[in-house]
Amino acid sequence: MSFLRFIVPIFFLISIFVASNAQLSSTFYATTCPNVTEVVRGVMEQTQRTDVRAGAKIIRLHFHDCFVNGCDGSILLDNATGIISEKDAAANVGAGGFEIVDDIKTALENVCPGVVSCADILALASEIGVALVGGPTWQVLLGRRDSLTANRTGVDSDIPSPVESLDVMRPQFTNKGMDITDLVALSGAHTFGRARCRTFQQRLFNFNGSGSPDPTINSTYLPTLQGTCPQGNDGNTFENLDKTTPDNFDNDYYINLQNQEGLLQTDQELFSTSGSDTIAIVNRYAGSQTQFFDDFASSMIKLGNIGALTGTNGEIRTDCKRVN
Repeated sequence: MSFLRFIVPIFFLISIFVASNAQLSSTFYATTCPNVTEVVRGVMEQTQRTDVRAGAKIIRLHFHDCFVNGCDGSILLDNATGIISEKDAAANVGAGGFEIVDDIKTALENVCPGVVSCADILALASEIGVALVGGPTWQVLLGRRDSLTANRTGVDSDIPSPVESLDVMRPQFTNKGMDITDLVALSGAHTFGRARCRTFQQRLFNFNGSGSPDPTINSTYLPTLQGTCPQGNDGNTFENLDKTTPDNFDNDYYINLQNQEGLLQTDQELFSTSGSDTIAIVNRYAGSQTQFFDDFASSMIKLGNIGALTGTNGEIRTDCKRVN
């Protein structure tokens, strides 16, 4: 009897997970908003012309959204009665891209009002943003609905900090149904975009209280970073996440890791953690951009399925910053 009591809840949870994703489909808006992809692409293309970081900003928002309460657009909510915004969490302070989401939402509301969710905007715009700068394409599943609340405390526990060790990052991914390949593949999103000094300057002068820089930083790369982020810097100066092709989506990120030129501690940990199974994956992606692109696309689809609200759960926000 005790064994059955244990099994039944497991099957119940599995059925709930399957049901929560049952309505996601690449053709979800085929009749209600058939031009959704073209509208989102139009805004992304226009934004990309004046902001080379547009795609990187959006995919970061999508990742940070999905890892907290699932892909429900909760990261987009402002503070309001009963809502403590996720934007104010340390991992999200200074995050860009919110205005891009607003522009996309406005464009969609003009052609199919009250139809496309903010959560779906993040998923679709992420794929388009990657493709616009040379990255892979994938079939984006749609049909997510938006949350009615945010989870400020969940950001601190569920979003990997840029100073985490690999041992800390692993459970953060496995707890979301992602494996080690997903971790390494999705980290490859750091092949474009920028990071502020405050996210990596602890590596440059006094790593872990040692009085010396992080020994896993290439000695010829270190002076460049110290010049960008000198001691006493306010932490807001930007540095390229990928030193070689900062505005293109390619596999140079992994080649940089092999050369000990990963910007964030969480980047370099993937290659410099002795005996880690991530090293072989980094080497595989460094040697084959095709393999990286294939795995990245698969991992993005998995990411987009985390905790999606469908059916009558949640709502379709008319303004991504607030509930209806």
